[in-house]
Amino acid sequence: MTQRFGLTEPISESDLTDPILGPWTRGFPAGRGPMRRSEVGAQGWNVLAGDLPLPLAVIRDAPLRNNLQWMQQFARSHGVGLAPHGKTSLSPQLFRRQIEAGAWGITVANAAQLQVAVASGVRRCLIANQVLATADLLAIAKLLQSCPGLRVLFLLDSPGQLALIEEAAHEVSRQFGATVFEVLIELGIAGGRTGCRSEEAALVLARAARASAVVRLAGVECYEGLGASGDGATDRAMAEALMQRVASLSRAIDREALFECEEVVVSAGGSAIFDLVAPALRPTLSRPVQGLLRSGCYVTHDHGRYQRMVSMLNQRIGCDGGLQAALEVWTTVQSMPEPGLAILSAGRRDVSYDIEMPIPIQVCARGSREVRRAPDSWRISAMNDQHAYLRMGSEEGGLQVGDRVALGISHPCTTFDKWRWMAVVDEDYQVIDALVTCF
Repeated sequence: MTQRFGLTEPISESDLTDPILGPWTRGFPAGRGPMRRSEVGAQGWNVLAGDLPLPLAVIRDAPLRNNLQWMQQFARSHGVGLAPHGKTSLSPQLFRRQIEAGAWGITVANAAQLQVAVASGVRRCLIANQVLATADLLAIAKLLQSCPGLRVLFLLDSPGQLALIEEAAHEVSRQFGATVFEVLIELGIAGGRTGCRSEEAALVLARAARASAVVRLAGVECYEGLGASGDGATDRAMAEALMQRVASLSRAIDREALFECEEVVVSAGGSAIFDLVAPALRPTLSRPVQGLLRSGCYVTHDHGRYQRMVSMLNQRIGCDGGLQAALEVWTTVQSMPEPGLAILSAGRRDVSYDIEMPIPIQVCARGSREVRRAPDSWRISAMNDQHAYLRMGSEEGGLQVGDRVALGISHPCTTFDKWRWMAVVDEDYQVIDALVTCF
């Protein structure tokens, strides 16, 4: 018998995008045999009927569809492309849906995530990070050689990084032939993360990139997300100042004819104040410009930080609807050891807590499929590895052991990475599909 999970048979792309799930996978029914991800939607399972063990992360299909369409329309209305950050979900199924909705490509954080995107069928990828390790450059070169039409761009922000790329180029050339890597100069913020701190330093680096035989300068990039405060005036001033610097740098590089591309890429955009950077992603240059927004969390949105931030964005752009929360984690009330306290069957291994605790949003009594809104006063006060402390105060609302409580999340990225698969459900919580993650 072939050793399916050993080293005697290479892993195919279908094993990555349509893997075998089974009782060893959290959230999968213990009494059912293994099956491919693509078979899950045909099983007739319903979350509220008790067909799946809890806790369980679910994606509601209607809000997901809304978000895919809304964000694509937003980008289109501003004349820019969308290259959503794939690290949010690292899910081949969501990558494909984003591309099918019209995304220019997918953004990733490193060479490993790049391979997931390429295996998912993505052919335009932006690595929103500095690449400098020889192993990563070799991996990119191998993908470029084996996937005709693949385009990969990554960030450059220092002469030291450029020197390492040039040093690695000898090994890259030996294995894959002469390879030229497309790069974007990253412009950073003082005290922030990566990126050149001044236009002068960035322009010096652009000249060095133009003189190098191993990189091709294709554009300019920045990231405003870490500067988002939630204060409208402060955020606007920060975004406008940053984008003015991006435009000034782009024009300076253009004047010196340092870009080596037919179309210059200018990219920015987190998931909180993307409306404030989108209008500035197409500076006037001597050649066409492709503006790219990289927002990622929009795909499922959330019930916490991004809901608050995007509600202010909606006010700024005059939007009544907009993005909707699509990701929930359903739990069981497993104990009510004292008045006003319920212990839920989900914890830090199941749901986001890096920004704030999850939010109780819905309740469904044991044996029922009728969902009702959780009282506004309910809150999660603490979490252990696999338990959450639901504080109800005097408003217990008839909650009993065995009832189900759905938790909304704040920051979807760190819920996605806790699950190998998620059920996609309709409005009645009937499982209609499944997605997998590749963290």
